[in-house]
Amino acid sequence: MTVHTLPTSATSASRVLPAHEASRLTEGGDQAHIVLGDQTYTLRITRAGKLILTK
Repeated sequence: MTVHTLPTSATSASRVLPAHEASRLTEGGDQAHIVLGDQTYTLRITRAGKLILTK
């Protein structure tokens, strides 16, 4: 699995955040569940190529 890193902003270029391909999170589909603590969220890729995260 390849993880890309991107600067968080121009002022803090020394700190980077991990970046993940949305299509890998959804395993080629258009939806995936993301769990944070005891909450489950749904990540959806729209037909227009936008991301929607809902609870």
